[in-house]
Amino acid sequence: MIRTAMVRNLVAVAAITLVSVSVSGCDYWPPALQTQIEQLQSEMQRATMENAQLQSQLTSMAKVKDDLQTQVNDLSRASQDKSTMIASLQNGLAAAQERLAKSAKVGAPKVGAVKPSIKVAPKKVTHKAPQKAPVKKKAPAKITRKH
Repeated sequence: MIRTAMVRNLVAVAAITLVSVSVSGCDYWPPALQTQIEQLQSEMQRATMENAQLQSQLTSMAKVKDDLQTQVNDLSRASQDKSTMIASLQNGLAAAQERLAKSAKVGAPKVGAVKPSIKVAPKKVTHKAPQKAPVKKKAPAKITRKH
């Protein structure tokens, strides 16, 4: 029994030693492992800085994208408005051309009728003037005869 008690005590001391070493941690690091840890830490810092830079670039690019999208939307609306305006102007032009064509068709006989009447009127005036002249000559002759 004494042996079993000693074995139990020895196991208990070993267990306590292992627990105390594992809880307290080991402060000894081999130099190669320490160098590798330092390299990994510096790479992690560089990666963190690059990540922060990329995040700021992403944020600025998102703002630029939003601004450009707003401009595209404004230009699309303006283009749609201009297309609508062009279509209405084309319709107005087509209607005006149709009215002009109709007025040219209807107006052509009127213009032709006016021209002959203008030409005829001076001919009548020239013919009437000689007729009036003899009438006037006759009238003064008649008047002189009446006296």
